[in-house]
Amino acid sequence: MSEFVLQQNEAALQQQKPKEMIRRLVWKMCIATLILMAIGSATRVMNAGLACPDWPLCYGELVPAKQMNFQVFLEWFHRLDAALIGISAIALFGLSWWHRRLLPFWLPWASTFALFLIVFQGILGGLTVTQLLRFDIVTAHLGTALLFFSTLLIIGTALTPYKGTGTVGKLPWVGLAAAVLVYLQSLLGALVGSRWALHQCLGGSQLCSVMYSHIAGLVPPTMATLAMVFICWRTPALHPALRRLANMAGALLILQILLGVATYKLHLQVEPLTVSHQAIGATLLGTLVAFTVLALRDSMSAESLVLSAE
Repeated sequence: MSEFVLQQNEAALQQQKPKEMIRRLVWKMCIATLILMAIGSATRVMNAGLACPDWPLCYGELVPAKQMNFQVFLEWFHRLDAALIGISAIALFGLSWWHRRLLPFWLPWASTFALFLIVFQGILGGLTVTQLLRFDIVTAHLGTALLFFSTLLIIGTALTPYKGTGTVGKLPWVGLAAAVLVYLQSLLGALVGSRWALHQCLGGSQLCSVMYSHIAGLVPPTMATLAMVFICWRTPALHPALRRLANMAGALLILQILLGVATYKLHLQVEPLTVSHQAIGATLLGTLVAFTVLALRDSMSAESLVLSAE
């Protein structure tokens, strides 16, 4: 009897190995993608977007040692990080389909979507250079990066062990609304940055409507995020992980607003502030995405318990 139990436990562990391996890979890709977006922001604010005039090589070389300076390094390292993430996305795709019988049915399809996004992102990256930083392509480039980042977070959070308490109520939908609104606000911010709307508005009263749309667009995601935090505070027996994520989202929101005000007051003259503003925005989006996925899992587990009781 004991041997049979041991065999069952060993079989269960063997089935968990591919899932755990993929989960660790996805979280590493999340961190690398967040770093990639921060480097991309630094590349833009340091006017290094065209430091490598060709693509995918840089001055026709894998490592342009002769032309290397800080701006060239930023653009070159940005491409290197993107290439590593692309290779990781291919590995995620291959592992998910190879071990599909031992994994949730949705995982291979989610990994396929992630691979599609990173390929599309690479095409946009090439067009960003060849089209000389055209603002719509630059905006789409960041928008796709955020969507890829969110997809990875959904996969990673869905694979993370979690046992809900069944007390989330409407929180999944509030979290989803906040995440969507923050994503749209991030796109507005990317548009402001890619068109240098702040400089043009303050310098020549041009593109002020673009800049003011980003400022006014702050209200909906702020209200949605604060509503989520408030509901979490008022919800008894909420899972500690959800409470921590909600508190983190609230802190990140306040920090993001402060960074935005400082960036505006200093007219984008302090590059680390501008880079931090975008990085914190992406982190806020990621926090809201993770919260929404866990809250949905909590809600689904509560519904399954009700159905089994009936």
